[in-house]
Amino acid sequence: MKCIRNLKIATPHIIPRPEHNISRANISEHATKVLYRLKAAGYQSYLVGGGVRDLLLGREPKDFDVATDATPEQVKEVFRNCRLIGRRFRLAHVHFGRDIIEVATFRSMQDASEPGDRETENGMLVRDNIYGTIEEDALRRDFTINALYYNIEDFSVVDYAGGMEDLQAGVLRLLGDPDTRYREDPVRMLRAVRFAAKLGFVVNPACENPLFELGSLLQSVPPARLFEEVLKLFMAGVALHSFEKLRHYGLFGQLFPETEEALAHEDHEFPITFVIRGMQNTDSRIREGKPVTPAFLFAVLLWEPVRLLAERLRAAGESPLVAMQQAGSDILMTQLARVSIPKRFSIPMREIWNLQHRFEQRAGKRPYRLLTHPRFRAAYDFLLLRAESGEVEQELADWWTLFQQQDGDERNQMVRQANNGDGDKPKRRRRRRRRSAKPADPR
Repeated sequence: MKCIRNLKIATPHIIPRPEHNISRANISEHATKVLYRLKAAGYQSYLVGGGVRDLLLGREPKDFDVATDATPEQVKEVFRNCRLIGRRFRLAHVHFGRDIIEVATFRSMQDASEPGDRETENGMLVRDNIYGTIEEDALRRDFTINALYYNIEDFSVVDYAGGMEDLQAGVLRLLGDPDTRYREDPVRMLRAVRFAAKLGFVVNPACENPLFELGSLLQSVPPARLFEEVLKLFMAGVALHSFEKLRHYGLFGQLFPETEEALAHEDHEFPITFVIRGMQNTDSRIREGKPVTPAFLFAVLLWEPVRLLAERLRAAGESPLVAMQQAGSDILMTQLARVSIPKRFSIPMREIWNLQHRFEQRAGKRPYRLLTHPRFRAAYDFLLLRAESGEVEQELADWWTLFQQQDGDERNQMVRQANNGDGDKPKRRRRRRRRSAKPADPR
């Protein structure tokens, strides 16, 4: 089975309403409103891409995108609540409060050498604003399963690329020559991994083979764009599968080179176990509808190189906190060259790391102060993962779990026992510091 298809415009396969399972009741109210208003204004109007794919698979789409023959400027004339965005691809965003319906004009298959608003750099498409027909637009899309159109005119599904057949067979197939399509946009390699993990599809062999060879092309992608792709890979409920597939194709090291280097040369099992447990934890929380923050996710992904560097700095004489702060700064600076991490996530990520050594300090008032830290819960969850993976003793995690559950007197007793058992200071000195027999202030 070949991945390369004849990209000449062909007669589409029309699947009438009785022969597919898409219902307007399952399309968002705002997307339906955009479809009908464009139609009423005299333009072609289709639901396209992942929304159609997921509806056909019986899944709930995350986004609903619209394709039309109206230019972005014409879309803006139809919708007062519309904003035009993008340089690489000019798009119209129709706003309904926090809900945004993305409207794209049909793209052309015009050759890049011909005049028009299209630009390439080293084979990578950096701007493409030449408009065409729905037939051309379908064949310009990345995967066949994303080139399916739901027509609001007669409620049919329009298939120009054999996407319905691949959808039913569970096959992920690129449109066109795989090498060329990956070079046009290297992010398509990450999309192939994401769809394969999310949908459980098999990547067509001709589309899969270049994944092992072209990973270095990701270095030309802006770090900010890769940040968005990483979130899609790891925060869709299939983080573990995505992680495993990325490593299988050699793509993980292009995104997190320091982490891959540490995992590839680590003698113990706990580093890879730690990442796997972190991915499993993320997937479980998403399935249960619990919040997941990118700060925790990135803290997990970068922990091993940070931990190793902090150990070397401590061996050189730095204090635990200074060692961790310096290691976090150095690894983060290297990471930002590949995948950017906004400060709203990198700051709490580093706080999670910096609090880890404080869990070992269970004497005096330190446990009480740590318990009131705004980032305590995330840091505690991080500690649990470290214990589960075998990096730290389970007793330490169990102590902090119990400490949170006890009342004031029982907490004081736990701290006194920790004082007696730490072996670092003589008991006489600890007794001199206590001014009264009153329990320690839990504040």
